[in-house]
Amino acid sequence: MPAKTSKTTKVKKRGVNKISQKTKRKKALTKKIHPAALPKKTSFLLKDIFALLKSPKNPIIEPQADLVWESHQTFNPAAFYFDNKVHLLYRAIGSDGISRIGYAGSLNGFTINERLSYPAYQHLIRHGRVFIDNYFSGGSWGGCEDPRLVRIDNEDRLFMTYTACDGGLRVALTSIKLQDFLNKVWNWTPAVPISAPGEVHKNWVIFPEKIKGQYAILHSLSPEIKIAYVKSLNFDGQTFIKSEYKNGGRKKDWDSWVRGAGPPPLKTKDGWLLLYHAMDQRDPGKYKVGAMLLDLKNPEKILYRCREPILEPLENYENNGFKAGVVYAAGAIIKRGKLIVYYGGADNYVCVASTSLNKFLKELKTTQKPKVKKIKKIKRIKKL
Repeated sequence: MPAKTSKTTKVKKRGVNKISQKTKRKKALTKKIHPAALPKKTSFLLKDIFALLKSPKNPIIEPQADLVWESHQTFNPAAFYFDNKVHLLYRAIGSDGISRIGYAGSLNGFTINERLSYPAYQHLIRHGRVFIDNYFSGGSWGGCEDPRLVRIDNEDRLFMTYTACDGGLRVALTSIKLQDFLNKVWNWTPAVPISAPGEVHKNWVIFPEKIKGQYAILHSLSPEIKIAYVKSLNFDGQTFIKSEYKNGGRKKDWDSWVRGAGPPPLKTKDGWLLLYHAMDQRDPGKYKVGAMLLDLKNPEKILYRCREPILEPLENYENNGFKAGVVYAAGAIIKRGKLIVYYGGADNYVCVASTSLNKFLKELKTTQKPKVKKIKKIKRIKKL
């Protein structure tokens, strides 16, 4: 009998020890300790370490070889959420090397339910065609690049900014009635350049609300945030927003070379959430995405800014494409408490990542280091 009692006691002690190991691992996860420092032997999922997760269904849009206009590349999507449906306008390049804009729709935000076989928008050249370096402009020789789509103050119209290959690389503006857009009747207004001739500009975005009674166009992040306030978005083609771009950034941080804004800012209770593109001069050639919160009344003022990128090119579909090492966010929405970000991977695919908006904002304000990773299973670690 004593021998049995001793054996039973040992089993119980082992059981207690097992629970203790799991508890330690759980606590370590909460404290975000590096996995290598965790107790060994147990496999687990990194569920709550990272604020924003890449969809396991990525990429959600890929080139279609049988469609000449988008047979080579599909990437950098704008996003618009309306009546429980997500509408995407993505950049497409075909065999002729011209950038056009395609349309796709999603009911849940992660799976494509609808996709047109023809372009939703093409740029009409007005100021002399320009042939540009196809590497630095994502693979095209001309057309319209990298759309951003926004509805302002519930107006019955959507506005789209994009990079136009027309007399130089310039920012152009067009618009469409909301119902025409929803019905896929592509009656876009004639595009007008809003950046000055002879200057190269990209990544201009319009705020979804008027600020101080005026439309607000964010046209520069480097070396500081610059916003143009205008009474009307009816540009005449002769009046331009003067802007300047300098290779500025935080020298000792990941965003030592700030490239420009991502999607149009999203209004939150804590400020305007702005995603932006930047490069780390210590890790050259890679586009990464960061986040900042801007003051609601004075958006030139940065309230919070992440100290690390929230989106990095780590997956195969972000490194195997026209340009390896590129993640480029051009669309973002808030859907039922979730922040959903749409981005281009390797200048070749459309991808999506998401998180709880409140959790993301909390991390941004408290740690300023929200992470973006794919859920990954960590393999068993053998004892040394």
